[in-house]
Amino acid sequence: MSPDFKAQLSILLESVLTKIPEASSVSSLINLEIPPDKKYGEYSSNVALRLARVLKKDPLDLAMTIRDTILAQLPRSQLNKKVETIEVVKPGFINFHLTRLAVAQGLEQILKEGEKYGRSTVGKGQKVQIEFVSANPTGPLSVAHGRQAAVGDALSNILIFLGYHVDKEYYVNDCGHQIDLLGRSLELRARELLGETIQFPEDGYQGDYIRDVAKVFLERRHIQTTAQLNQKDLAAFRRFGVEYLTDVIKNELSEFGVHYDGWSHQSKLATPKTIESVLNVLREKGVLYEHEGALWFKSSGLGDDKDRVLKKNDGSFTYFTADIVYHKKKFERGFSKVVDIWGPDHHGYISRVKAAVEALGWDREALKILIVQLATIFREGKPLSMSTRRGQYISLKEVMGEVGKDAARFFFLMRRLEAHLEFDLELAKKQSPENPVYYIQYAHARIHSILKFAAQSHLKLKKRGFDLLKEEEEFDLIKKISQFPEILMVCGNQLDPFLLTAYLQEAATLFHKFYDRHRVIDQENVDLSSERLALIEAARIVLANGLNLLGLSAPEKM
Repeated sequence: MSPDFKAQLSILLESVLTKIPEASSVSSLINLEIPPDKKYGEYSSNVALRLARVLKKDPLDLAMTIRDTILAQLPRSQLNKKVETIEVVKPGFINFHLTRLAVAQGLEQILKEGEKYGRSTVGKGQKVQIEFVSANPTGPLSVAHGRQAAVGDALSNILIFLGYHVDKEYYVNDCGHQIDLLGRSLELRARELLGETIQFPEDGYQGDYIRDVAKVFLERRHIQTTAQLNQKDLAAFRRFGVEYLTDVIKNELSEFGVHYDGWSHQSKLATPKTIESVLNVLREKGVLYEHEGALWFKSSGLGDDKDRVLKKNDGSFTYFTADIVYHKKKFERGFSKVVDIWGPDHHGYISRVKAAVEALGWDREALKILIVQLATIFREGKPLSMSTRRGQYISLKEVMGEVGKDAARFFFLMRRLEAHLEFDLELAKKQSPENPVYYIQYAHARIHSILKFAAQSHLKLKKRGFDLLKEEEEFDLIKKISQFPEILMVCGNQLDPFLLTAYLQEAATLFHKFYDRHRVIDQENVDLSSERLALIEAARIVLANGLNLLGLSAPEKM
């Protein structure tokens, strides 16, 4: 089936609804989905069920009326000879079964488009900014940051593939209490390295990496005595810590295959001038007031559960104030959609930031905030404890070192954003069908090996007219790989790459099932071999395109 089949079917359904009394006004209810079981056909619609609620009619009767009207109109439509049967199933689903001709056209389309298969112009070049990870530069990245990185990067790739202009950004929080604490922790470790006895604060950053950074500080500043160290103020330690650990984060993300279009720093964005400018705008909008010496934002009138302090009674500004400045800058840069990817500890910030965006004059729905739940790392069936402040956690770098970049990225994407993730280190290292990323990459490598052998045997791939493909496993595979463009559309609409990981596993499973049951290369039946080679090449294209969008390699041998 060709990628535009769904669009043609939707148009036909709309046309049919205009012929049903009272139904034309609710044509927006039309939707087509891929059924969970192939026995229900290639596409299914619940339009009759949705219409029944609006029109207060029996859904089964409506479904049969719609089906009969489609059948009467079918011979004059583009779908003639592409729809084999249309069945109505209780309580009112309409299922569409396609002909072999329609299914085979999907194979032709994949071979024709190759690495561009699944690419779309639906985004129309709209500018989208995706800000993700943005971890405070106070230590190496954790697995929670790793999951956010995998999600943000894969989602960016998918949206670019769908025709959006995507800008990936990292926001460096280089101000505030945590940065002061970082500077103090570095200073104390430096003093300790020089022989002083110190009292390390309970809330200080206690990981071994702090001692390592302090050692580098002493080396690079050529400090050998406490007298020399006393000449450095807290700002020097803060500045060094931020710069050094930001470089660490950049390197770790680069090793993870994540590269940004820009890095914004809070210290450069939220200046006294820019903060005052934002406050003036909010004053003009009438959403600021003073109470008990503090400056408040009337966010409760804009969807938040309560008003928020912007300037405390001691004259200092809250972190939220800097966040408002940052989001104002985002929209001023001309993005039609701004996507923030945060951890679950920031869930309470959603309503207040959206309120600020609306108060500044932008559509609050243009800001999409995605909450990525935490990941628990398991080794030998036991969860590993996590404590960032105490440094008792497994870092992203450690995970990559243990299972590799590809497995780490894939496993981080294997659950929906809102679902907690359990990452099994032992499973991620297995080279067996139990390991999903290995299973997918092995399918790609296996196909490449077969195609290489075919080329050496001077066998050619057929490009169109697949009359000899009749086996159930062949058509199951064709139908699955033909769904690739639609899967990407769903990922883009939901702003979640998870579905692509599940889809690739299903496609790989169907390929292995086909290959295990049927011979691809048969010297006694060259024509059939030619068509089956085309089939597996199409499967390889889809697997490669999917792996590439997830930021994974598509190996030629394993």
